[in-house]
Amino acid sequence: MPSASTDSADGRGRAPLVIAHRGASAHRPEHTLLSYEAAIAMGADHIEPDLVATKDHVLVARHENEISGTTDVAARPEFAGRRTTKVVDGRPVTGWFTEDFTLAELKTLRARERVPELRPGNTAFDGLAEVPTFEEVVRLARRHGVGVYPETKHPSHFAALGLPLEEPLLAVLEAEGMAEVFVQSFETANLMALRSRTRLPLIQLIPVAGAPYDRVAAGDPRTYDDMVTPRGLREVAAYADGIGVDTRRVVPAGPDGRLLAPTTLVADAHRAGLQVHVWTIRNENSQLPLDHRLGDPASPEFARATGDVAGWLDRLLELGVDGAFCDDPAMGRAVVTRRRHR
Repeated sequence: MPSASTDSADGRGRAPLVIAHRGASAHRPEHTLLSYEAAIAMGADHIEPDLVATKDHVLVARHENEISGTTDVAARPEFAGRRTTKVVDGRPVTGWFTEDFTLAELKTLRARERVPELRPGNTAFDGLAEVPTFEEVVRLARRHGVGVYPETKHPSHFAALGLPLEEPLLAVLEAEGMAEVFVQSFETANLMALRSRTRLPLIQLIPVAGAPYDRVAAGDPRTYDDMVTPRGLREVAAYADGIGVDTRRVVPAGPDGRLLAPTTLVADAHRAGLQVHVWTIRNENSQLPLDHRLGDPASPEFARATGDVAGWLDRLLELGVDGAFCDDPAMGRAVVTRRRHR
């Protein structure tokens, strides 16, 4: 197990970052100014907008470019004809897509909770918020002195449409004078291209399986598994400043769902000069490892009841991660603060 004294974020001279995952998404519908404002009030260091493009090439914050689950577009008869099926990252997706709407049209829609069965309380805010632009999110962050942590969503898809995400992203950051920034992507080519244009910290996202879509499309056989080897981490370090990894890359689970011994990924990444940010720390039992669930499994409320989320985050921080994406930034801030005052 990595030593907290040598490999922890604290031991490396800074406290772990609390990154508000889509804002305070445990408390407000994700990717809304309501969610980002709540996250800032809860003590987040950075707020995270996932970025997609409109038809008129404006970046907006949505979990996906398909918006039927996060807006009221399906109930809007004037847009019924926009429903279509597209291939996004090699998979067919049916619904309504941001690239088929101008910003003015998107602004007539209202946001809604994406997972109401898990977070029914958030539905109280359905219909109250617009789809925010990246510029609006950055301005909010600057007013309150926090950073932004944008993700470029489906960059190959948008580039093929003539709506690349990178140019408007950099233009907004430059126009707003925003310096507290990490830029993240599941793909590799756009991060490499960004490296030649900016010194902002870049983060390579690494899920628990699969391969970057741009590599798949180019016939490159390298997978995300290859990225987390010592050699792969050195390759990532040539164009990125850190990795954003599924927690299961740091502490895997066995067939019975219980946690196994941690991997060496955090120490290996630090050795390559990379920061390690983990995702996603969620409150609900159904989103936590089996070892950190609390309450009576027979209860109909068990799945969405709050488990030992603080204990799970503390376990990860003890292994030396440099930051964590949290649906509940107040919980993340409490854990980080408590560790600093031990």
